[in-house]
Amino acid sequence: MATFVISQSSDGQFRFTLKATNGETILNSETYTAKANCLGGVESVRDNSQLDERYEKKNAADGKPYFVLLAANRQPIGTSETYDSTSNRDAGIASVKKNAPDADTDDQTA
Repeated sequence: MATFVISQSSDGQFRFTLKATNGETILNSETYTAKANCLGGVESVRDNSQLDERYEKKNAADGKPYFVLLAANRQPIGTSETYDSTSNRDAGIASVKKNAPDADTDDQTA
């Protein structure tokens, strides 16, 4: 099963990473100053991941494709890694759609 991994950096910021069942990272969050906001971000991914219009397909400076998942207010919730092709990016989006709604949460800050 996929998992949202909650972590805290040395400066006290919180973030989550959505990992697929094979352990690959499929989405990284923005940073949050409060753990409650980070957990709210996880719920926002669950809610918004099923809506095609919430995915913004982009290209990095080196031309590699990636995507950003947006909240209803158009603010970024999470960003993918860069991919070697648009078809791999689209497979990453499909993976978020498939895995996010039922993913477990692993709070590594507790």
